[in-house]
Amino acid sequence: MRKLMMIVFGLMALMLVAMPAYAQGGNASAGGGRDWAVPLASGLGIGIAAGLAGLGQGRVGGSACEAMARNPAARPAVQLALILGLAFIESLVLFTLVIIFAKVV
Repeated sequence: MRKLMMIVFGLMALMLVAMPAYAQGGNASAGGGRDWAVPLASGLGIGIAAGLAGLGQGRVGGSACEAMARNPAARPAVQLALILGLAFIESLVLFTLVIIFAKVV
């Protein structure tokens, strides 16, 4: 296990050293056309954000239903926490969308 960790950390250090090579300026696209890497990466990013937010919202909803089933008297407090949690999760996806629009446009 220790050998594997050393290999992983060595690769991470190598990637950090190679980072300045990719930071050099130059022509954005060699063919003179539009560079499609940023829009494609943005689409992938919003897809990942939306998918993981959906999984998180499902877990929050399931946990809230379980909590209300165990203690029906605590329904108002659990429902308030549920709504706040879902709003926070959804706001993260909207922030991701805004950042992607700012980067692409």
